[in-house]
Amino acid sequence: MTGRDELGQLLDRAHAWQAAGHRMALATVVRTWGSAPRRPGSLLLVRDDGLFEGSVSGGCVEGAVIAAARARMDKGGGERLHFGVASETAWEVGLACGGEIEILVQAVDASGFPPELFGRMAEARAAGTTLSLAADFASGRTLEGNQGDFVFRIDPPLRLIMVGAVHIAQTLAPMAAMLGYQPLIVDPRGAFAAGPRFAGYSVDGRWPDEAMADWKPDSATAVVTLTHDPKLDDVALAEALRSPAFHIAALGSRKTHAARLERLSAQGFSDSDLARIEGPAGLDIGAANPAEIALSVAAGMVAAWRRRA
Repeated sequence: MTGRDELGQLLDRAHAWQAAGHRMALATVVRTWGSAPRRPGSLLLVRDDGLFEGSVSGGCVEGAVIAAARARMDKGGGERLHFGVASETAWEVGLACGGEIEILVQAVDASGFPPELFGRMAEARAAGTTLSLAADFASGRTLEGNQGDFVFRIDPPLRLIMVGAVHIAQTLAPMAAMLGYQPLIVDPRGAFAAGPRFAGYSVDGRWPDEAMADWKPDSATAVVTLTHDPKLDDVALAEALRSPAFHIAALGSRKTHAARLERLSAQGFSDSDLARIEGPAGLDIGAANPAEIALSVAAGMVAAWRRRA
């Protein structure tokens, strides 16, 4: 089983709908105020028959945006829509949460959102690199680049590397997949991956540093070590510290973590390097069993992703 993030699903739909000859329009959240339900850069892709993929709100304004998107397919270009808590429309096409959002709706064509940009987005993500797209409000067009009225970054697909096919990983893997992360598990100890413990998941049997050399952690990759075995965890952490991974975490007590940092320091890693490691891993929620520990680890990972620059 593999996780697929929101953007990955939307790009899959765009490719399939393009191949089938459908016209499309793209809605993008470009500004928010207050308690808006989605962040700038959130996308909603609409097909000519009204089918859609993605989201620009918690469902409050999707109907109005889809209607505008279908009309925009005939007009070309783009337009901005503003939604807030207007007294007469708060429960019709407003945001009952009290926030406000501005949405750019563009035809997927040369005059609005050029269809080839979907391919560029997919290529960049497959290569593990970021891509910047810039929208010009006056013309209604989006182009590749970082100069425009609204610029947003396309990140690589989210991944979580778990070192150790342990009990916690049995819950963490499907949890990560539900959050849109591709779960990658490595453990050279064959018995830990044997039988039905990880049905539906592939456990790499190499040493962690060997597997990670192939996986090449990028800026959208999190790494968590779960074995408590320095022979496995330390080599994985060293490999992660040499990468741009956005989150690195290690399970274990504070005493265990202090000893771990001493060993990594002896390998030449600086204090600023070692500060990248969250240890003990996870948010402090008072976790008392493997599933709760997995939840705390996942929460720490999500928090790190949302805090990134």
